[in-house]
Amino acid sequence: MPIFLISLLCLAFWCVCPQSAGAADAVDSTAAAAPSDGQGPERPKVGLVLSGGGAKGLAHVGVLRVLEEIRVPVDYIAGTSAGSAVAAMYALGMPVDEIEQRFIDMNWLSSFRDNPGRIYRPVRRTREDWRYPVVPGIGVSADGVHLGQGLISGQNLGFILNELTRDAALVRDFDQLAIPFRAVATDLETGEEVVLREGSLADAVRASMSIPGVYAPLTLDGRVLVDGGVANNIPISVVQDMGADVVIAVDITDPLASGDRLREAFSVVGQLTTMLTRENAVEQLARLGEKDVLIRPDLDGVTSADFYQAAKIFEIGATAARQKASALHGLAVVPAQWQAYQARRAERPFRPGPVVAIEINPESRLSEEFLRSRLHQQLGQPLDVAQLELDLKHLYGLGYHETISYNLRPVEGGAALELRAREKSWGPNYLSFGLGFEDNFRDYTNFNVAASLRMTELNRLGGEWQTGLQLGTEPYLRSAWFQPLGFGSNQFVEAAVEYEKERFNLFDPSGERFADADLSHRQLELSLGTALAINTEVRLGLTRGYASPGEFLRYLAELDNHVHRGGVELGLVHDSLDDPLLPSRGMFLGVRGHFERPGLGSERNNDRLSLMVSGAMPWRQYRLLGSFYLDSVVRGQAGLEDVVLLGGFRRLSGYGYGEVIGPDAALASVSGYREFGGPFVPFYAGLGFETGNAWERLRDARGNDLRHSWSAFAGIDTFLGPVQLTGAYNDENRWSVYLNIGYYLGRLFEQ
Repeated sequence: MPIFLISLLCLAFWCVCPQSAGAADAVDSTAAAAPSDGQGPERPKVGLVLSGGGAKGLAHVGVLRVLEEIRVPVDYIAGTSAGSAVAAMYALGMPVDEIEQRFIDMNWLSSFRDNPGRIYRPVRRTREDWRYPVVPGIGVSADGVHLGQGLISGQNLGFILNELTRDAALVRDFDQLAIPFRAVATDLETGEEVVLREGSLADAVRASMSIPGVYAPLTLDGRVLVDGGVANNIPISVVQDMGADVVIAVDITDPLASGDRLREAFSVVGQLTTMLTRENAVEQLARLGEKDVLIRPDLDGVTSADFYQAAKIFEIGATAARQKASALHGLAVVPAQWQAYQARRAERPFRPGPVVAIEINPESRLSEEFLRSRLHQQLGQPLDVAQLELDLKHLYGLGYHETISYNLRPVEGGAALELRAREKSWGPNYLSFGLGFEDNFRDYTNFNVAASLRMTELNRLGGEWQTGLQLGTEPYLRSAWFQPLGFGSNQFVEAAVEYEKERFNLFDPSGERFADADLSHRQLELSLGTALAINTEVRLGLTRGYASPGEFLRYLAELDNHVHRGGVELGLVHDSLDDPLLPSRGMFLGVRGHFERPGLGSERNNDRLSLMVSGAMPWRQYRLLGSFYLDSVVRGQAGLEDVVLLGGFRRLSGYGYGEVIGPDAALASVSGYREFGGPFVPFYAGLGFETGNAWERLRDARGNDLRHSWSAFAGIDTFLGPVQLTGAYNDENRWSVYLNIGYYLGRLFEQ
């Protein structure tokens, strides 16, 4: 996922929430009394308004804490954008302590990503995502190129909101919540305010938070909805229309930026958006009267992306509320009334019963049966949220859908589970890109640009056709048809054609480079496979093709123009690394046997076994990575077209690429690094060690034959992959320096 670019854009747009205007702070309200339940005289109805402002919306939670300390009951509540999320949680009766803890524990970065994680993607998806890591949301169809409606579709945000509002999953009338609630959104077509008072609570909050250009709009009842801040960021009029006698409005927006803070493009965009939305804030604040209370937390220095400062922002909100204590005390109730109010909030009359029906609305070319076959929810049983979200993450990992969401609807005998699978608006054919670079500043430079077109949903079973092209130092082309063999089946067939050209250096026994060489491969593949798990598959295939040594290799080894190859290949791949280029956890396991036979068109008669195991794990503030690679001809002889090349970055980094060469090879490495700079702009530094060699026969290997390489590295994780500078030292007293973009731990196994 291009974390760096998406995070910058999210930061820009989250910072553009509308600004509050010059309404004076309200004075003390009239004294409140007890409600009309026989415990005292009637009291005014209190409406609470929570404005939008990204991470600054966490200040609302601090205000809620003070309202409870003073014992101020809330009769109506409305919110916009981030304010709608806090308002919804409080409206459904969630205790303030729990709201605080939820926000502290929340994985905020996941809400800025759609992909639920690489571990939920099938191996066929992860096989080459290291080559094409940039997935910008560009689709291709007969009528041209299409873009998504936002940088983020909101898939993970939907999961988060479903979890937060789970206790009100069956509520359709927001007046039935513990506190009547409204969320404010904007109609994208007309610019009008849309007050959401019924439907799915999670959908209402999701619509109110749909920042234009960042989160894709949400369509509800035929209206395309975006962030409510565009139309009404401080919805005072909404709670007044609900019946509030007194309004407590919490304004968390900033004033317009001054000239010296408008030096960058993002700040200019933010300022322009603020100006466009300022008018609605002025109109709303003008509705406040003398009995109303306006709370403005001092959020100077806090940005709309500071989600990881939750505890600090809670306290800022609480401090601002305490500064209004005299006015708020006028709305307080006696302890008996407060206990009755809290008891009503604690009730959960809408807890869902068993799931008695599953209704699927597939807005895609895939059949309903395709989706249903991948769900494990049992009828007659309570909703298994963990299993359902796991199923939906696996479905989303297939890459067909913009969002996959669910709701519960009350029906006789329990609840109906409604699944909505929305096809990508820019699909069903998608582009992805990649850039690879490696330079040792001495005798090797490798530069490649790559692009891939994936055509999906070609039939009801989910057939796909993917073509990838790489141009540069190492040209590469692969075009493959993937066909599942049933709706819920894990079996598949794949037919592919592939071309690859590899360039490397030739070295004399003293380690001096004397020439460069190239070797190209062309082959056809036909394989039958099965997915043992979402990230584990087994394949049995036939291959037929030939290798073409370059002119110098043909001269040096007296080879023909083409060396014909043909054989059977059996392999197992497990890939649960959370990132192909800079993983922090998970593992890669690849085992492959390749059997060349003259009867299948090969000039050789040999068997080769390849094995690779790589793993990553966190340890305290560090990330540890380990890898072991083994490649050996276990029967027969290997030709020059089938040797293993070591040397180069992370392949014995202290040696040049191709300096270590042989039919058999082994390589082990371990490294550790530490991240700095926070979650939005991560950079890192670490140390590594590699040992291995290549031999004519692996059985001839001896411990004193091993070559060693030590390295120190530092880099930054970008949307193109890690950009890294490495210094490496080998046991022959030589140094190498590398600058590279991206490197995949499993690349040795894939070549």
